[in-house]
Amino acid sequence: MVTEAEFRGEIGKRAVRVANCSGAHGDPGFQMPRQLELGSVDFVTGDYLAEMNLAENATAYREGQHPGYEQTALDGLVESIDLIHKTGAKVVINGGSLNPAGLAEKCRELICSREYSLKLAYVSGDDLLEQVQNELKSGPDHIPDHLDATNAQVKLDHLTKSFVTDVEHRQLVSANAYLGARAIVKALKSGADIVICGRVADASPVIGAAWYWHSWSDTDYDRLAGALIAGHLIECSAYVTGANYTGFDELDMDALIDIGFPIAEIAHDGTCVISKHEKTKGLVSKDTVECQFLYELQGTAYLNSDVTALLDDVMIEQCSHNRVRVSGIRGQPPPSTTKLAIFYQGGFRSEFLLNATGYATDEKWDLYEAQIRYGVEQRGLQNQLDVLEFQRVGRPESNAPTQLRSTTYMRVFGQAAAKETLINLYKVIREYGMQHFSGAHRSLDLRTALPRPYVAYYPAIVPQDQLKESAIILHADGTVEKQIDAGHPPSYQDIPARKSYGPVSQIDMDSLGPTTTVCLGDVALGRSGDKGANINIGLFVRDEGAWSWFASFMTISRMTQLIGDDWSDDFFIERVEFPNIYAVHFVIYGILGRGVTSTARLDCLGKGFADFIRGRHVEVPLSILEHAKRFRFAQKKNVC
Repeated sequence: MVTEAEFRGEIGKRAVRVANCSGAHGDPGFQMPRQLELGSVDFVTGDYLAEMNLAENATAYREGQHPGYEQTALDGLVESIDLIHKTGAKVVINGGSLNPAGLAEKCRELICSREYSLKLAYVSGDDLLEQVQNELKSGPDHIPDHLDATNAQVKLDHLTKSFVTDVEHRQLVSANAYLGARAIVKALKSGADIVICGRVADASPVIGAAWYWHSWSDTDYDRLAGALIAGHLIECSAYVTGANYTGFDELDMDALIDIGFPIAEIAHDGTCVISKHEKTKGLVSKDTVECQFLYELQGTAYLNSDVTALLDDVMIEQCSHNRVRVSGIRGQPPPSTTKLAIFYQGGFRSEFLLNATGYATDEKWDLYEAQIRYGVEQRGLQNQLDVLEFQRVGRPESNAPTQLRSTTYMRVFGQAAAKETLINLYKVIREYGMQHFSGAHRSLDLRTALPRPYVAYYPAIVPQDQLKESAIILHADGTVEKQIDAGHPPSYQDIPARKSYGPVSQIDMDSLGPTTTVCLGDVALGRSGDKGANINIGLFVRDEGAWSWFASFMTISRMTQLIGDDWSDDFFIERVEFPNIYAVHFVIYGILGRGVTSTARLDCLGKGFADFIRGRHVEVPLSILEHAKRFRFAQKKNVC
């Protein structure tokens, strides 16, 4: 085993190597020992929590039917404990979820069974359910502010507003604040080898590792901001090494099977190099890193409990094969508030899937929707349903050689406060079941049509100074050695107004010569994701020669046009540019309704939105298209 003195002897003398082993609760436990086996790392971090994880398990946990922590996190620790002891690498993960103390206890038992001297800690203070419940007993005036409430141009979904006005009758499921890295640093300074967290922000384990390693102060804002972006880049595991990559079709398929997970090498100045272990599959390129950089941003300022990262001048450069350097990040004090994810019982939902094949599909769906809407009106359900949508999924292939390639489906999606309302909706569907259009057929599984309870999402903010974040250091027997108050940031700044602007420099489009109609994806890569009720999307071209055209072309009005029939005047769009990486970034407010578990959209996390936009037809100058073709060919040479 590497001693603490030996470990600390390296601190600050070189970049810290932080490996990621998980980006969601589905990433298997064996990814943790892989990161320890395949090469030298100083830390292994893991992000096991999407916004819905805690809510999905909260009720079962409080009823004693779920352990509260993520099982794959425990699996990883079980499979890695010998390697942690042998290598001296430290582990910081948020797999504790609703019950970090419970996962810490399981880990303690594991350590004792091996008779290792590893020190264990966990972080507390994110669970604010009892506090929020008590505040809401006083009425809607005491509900925390919505995350987007400060933006006067954003129209909150009407169901979000109903939660605020009717909050006394809502049953809360969970309320967890997004913590920073302060308690993690306190635990590491106290000698912890393994730190178990609950709902810390996604990048906090990486920030904590770099902050501790380099002995930064809590006002080293440029350095902390750099670590924040390093954490942002690797916290989604394979998303930066080839997964969810819009340029995947340029690569050999074999390179994307069993992708290696990433490593961030974070220097003392906060700059980082993103890499992966040698001989693992996947790809770390300027493009894969840029795609992940643009994922789930909110513009040019990235807010975190410890620091505000300013991204305007970001630089992303290929150093060598599978090594990409990220620099240009500046930091400022954090905001005085942090995100608070509140989930509550939203009622019930159901969905019914029906298939249509071949000829006159549009007319078939017109008839079916008219039939069901008539039945809904006859039963007087229209005012009892919170949501009723008839979503047409796909279009039949012309002259399809198989029936499946000629088949599309309709998703009838309903939400209501009362279970009986959705039972009556299903009765309507059954009543008209034999009045169907020609060739209608359904799947054999009708369970999705039966009402199921769902939890709805209310993203809020909470003052950081109200939080009681702690690092709890454990003795080998499980008793508390000490509980360390994490404290609060030394200073705050007001949340900066979000930037939004048109093209910085507009060019004459006619000067670029003749155009042709192609998919936008033929010239631009990108990434999209969700932030509550909103979708963010970043799109970029690959060389400076195409940038002036692209920045001029991708306006707010263009994005509105590309959204097409999905556009609503209730939405609001912000636009910014990242000129050093040839990217334009948009936030579309309100497009996901209430977001996450309560949205009616099939793509509830907005992950497919970028590919929808890239699939739209646009007019592109032939000269720009030639640039794009050269880069697509060159990309094939960069894969292992």
